Amino acid sequence: MRLRTLPQSLSGVALGLMLAASDYRVNPWVVVFTLLTAVFLQILSNTANELGDYLKGTDRVADRKGPAYTLSTGQMTEKEYRTMVWIYVFLSVASGLAMIRFSFGTFFDFGPLITMLLGAAAISGALKYTLGRNPYGYSGLGDFYVFIFFGIISVLGSYFVAAHEIRTWILLLPAVSIGCFSTAVLNVNNIRDMESDRLTRRTIPVRIGERNAKIYHTLLIIAGWLCMAGYSALRIFDWWHYLYVLTLPLFAWHLAAVWKRSGKALDPMLPMLVVSTFLFAVLAGFGFIRFLL
Repeated sequence: MRLRTLPQSLSGVALGLMLAASDYRVNPWVVVFTLLTAVFLQILSNTANELGDYLKGTDRVADRKGPAYTLSTGQMTEKEYRTMVWIYVFLSVASGLAMIRFSFGTFFDFGPLITMLLGAAAISGALKYTLGRNPYGYSGLGDFYVFIFFGIISVLGSYFVAAHEIRTWILLLPAVSIGCFSTAVLNVNNIRDMESDRLTRRTIPVRIGERNAKIYHTLLIIAGWLCMAGYSALRIFDWWHYLYVLTLPLFAWHLAAVWKRSGKALDPMLPMLVVSTFLFAVLAGFGFIRFLL
């Protein structure tokens, strides 16, 4: 299930929910099922990704830079694995419908219908990253989809489900911030796997080279920080709104290590950036809720 990726899926959702809670009264059950839905969608994406790579002969055991795969090491059969993927599709749908029911009280209104369409798009995106005839993860479009689903839709979608409206356009700034960090997680993963990806995937690091990919990575981190700082500056001033600055040393350490390392040595930088992003999101959200206490 690649459990170390789960905090990444919760980062945008947690931030969106906490920002909504700073503006409105939020139903606790909406929070529970929104977080559950995010977890199920992340695991669905992870398992579908592994199945797609297995079917295409990508990431062989000998080439793996990260943790070993379940299918390629024979721990599960393909039939068993396909069943597991469909179980996570079902869990994502069930949890998402519960989230909508507790939030809107109905499935037949503009808000619920929009949310269901976004949910269907998220499930489709999770499956088509490496599955299907034209998986977007193999053509260098993974960064775009991660930015949209883990940033824009994650933050604004969870805010909308909790608040039933998008209060102001500046909420786009924290959404872009988490989108940039999430894209950076994928980018450092792709830098690590450049050698094994060259024959089968056209990821951005494969297209532009390792040095340029690290420049791109640095720009993503900087853009994420600037967007969140911009959002804080546009709100009523309070020092608590900058609580996320406490995570700055983690991001600085991460960037320094990315520039010094290559290949398999980059693997620890993935969970480090995931955890840093999660702490950033939680502290940022708490800073605005604390402002109301």
